[in-house]
Amino acid sequence: MADLKLKINARRFSSPYRSINNDLNIQLFLHNAHRSTNRKNSNKPSSHSKQHDYSQDKIKNQYQLQCIIGVGGFGRVWKVIHKQQVFAMKEINKALVLLKQSVPSIMTELKFLTELKHPFIVNAYSAFQDTQNLYLVLDYLSGGDLRFHLGKQRKFSEEQTKFFVACITIALEYLHSQKIIHRDIKPENLIFDNHGYLRITDLGVAIKKHAQFPQNFETSGTPGYMSPEVLFRQDHGIPADYFALGVICYECMTGRRPYHGTRKDIREQMLLKQVQVNMSDWSPEANDFINQLLLIKPQQRLTQPRTHPWFKNYPFDLLASKKLQAPYLPVRKDNFDKAQILIEDEENHQIIKLNQHLIKDNQHLFDDYRCQINEKSRRSSITNKMFFQLF
Repeated sequence: MADLKLKINARRFSSPYRSINNDLNIQLFLHNAHRSTNRKNSNKPSSHSKQHDYSQDKIKNQYQLQCIIGVGGFGRVWKVIHKQQVFAMKEINKALVLLKQSVPSIMTELKFLTELKHPFIVNAYSAFQDTQNLYLVLDYLSGGDLRFHLGKQRKFSEEQTKFFVACITIALEYLHSQKIIHRDIKPENLIFDNHGYLRITDLGVAIKKHAQFPQNFETSGTPGYMSPEVLFRQDHGIPADYFALGVICYECMTGRRPYHGTRKDIREQMLLKQVQVNMSDWSPEANDFINQLLLIKPQQRLTQPRTHPWFKNYPFDLLASKKLQAPYLPVRKDNFDKAQILIEDEENHQIIKLNQHLIKDNQHLFDDYRCQINEKSRRSSITNKMFFQLF
C-alpha cells in the first residue's frame, strides 16, 4: 500500500495539470467558470434558474456492465450491453475533471462527437450523468489499442504499418475536412476492431479552426508525439497531426519513438538534429514517407499521404469500404492489460477520494453534459451552453 501511495503521489505531482500552486490554480479556474456562468445568467429572471436534474441517474441502469476494458486520466471504460447491443462506456469522474481543470475539453469532445460520424473514428451514441460521474457511450471495438499491440509485438512489418497508416489517413482526412485538428494522435488513441481496422478516438484536446480565429498557440497533446510547432508554442494546424502519424510509423518500424524524455528534452533533441530513417529491410519509399512526415518545419511536411509514392496504386476505395483483408488481426479475447488496469484504477480511486469536495459546489458546470444521438440529425442533438461560456 505504501508503494501504491508513492506511485499515486509521483503521478499527481508529475502531471502537467499540477503545479506547486495547483490548489490556487483550481480555485482560480472554478472562480472564472462561476463568473462566466453568472454573467450569462445575470439578465434572466430568478424563476428561470436552472435546477439540477439528476433523473438521468436512472439511465445508467439501462446499461448492463460487463467488465472494465480500460482506465484513463478521468476514469474507467466499461464494456456494456444496451438493448442487445455491445458498447463501450466511458465513466468520467467529475472530481478528476475539476482537478485537472478540464471541463472545457470534456464539453468540447462531446460537442464534436455529436457532429461527427465516420467508420474510421469511434462514434458516440449517448451521454448522461449522475452526481459523481459523466457517461459517454461509444462504439465498442474488441481489438484493443495500438499501444497494447506494440507492447506485445514490439515492431510491425512494412505491409502492416502501411495498412495502419492508410486507416489513420482516412480518419484524419475526414476530421480535417470538418476543420478539426485532433492534436493527440498516439497509439493509445488508435483502436482495432475485430477485423484489424484502426479507428481514431479521444477528441479531448481537439480544436476547430475558425476563420475568425485562424491562429492557435496553446500547447496540448502528448510529449513524444507533439510536433515541433506545438512544443515550441507556435501556431499549428493540420501538419501537427501528420507529424504524430510520422512518429507512429517510426515506432512501428523501429520499436521506439524518435524523441524521448520530457518536453524540454524533446525540444533540445529537435533543435540538435532532424531525425532520418533508413531501414534496409523497408522500401526506400517507406523510409522517405516517414522522413517527410517528421520534417521539423510544418510548411515542408507531408500532409497528403495518399499522394506519396509509398501509396502508389494503393486500393483506398476498397479500404474505405472495408473490403481489404487486414494484414494484422488481434487474436486475443482480451486485448488489454488487466494488471495495468487494476493499478491505474486504484490510483484514480485514491485521487478521487482526496478531491471529492470539488464536486459539491460545481455540479452546475456539467449541466449540459447530455445527449441522445439521432442518426438522422446528429447536429441537433445537444445544447452545450457551457462550451460557449467557458471559451
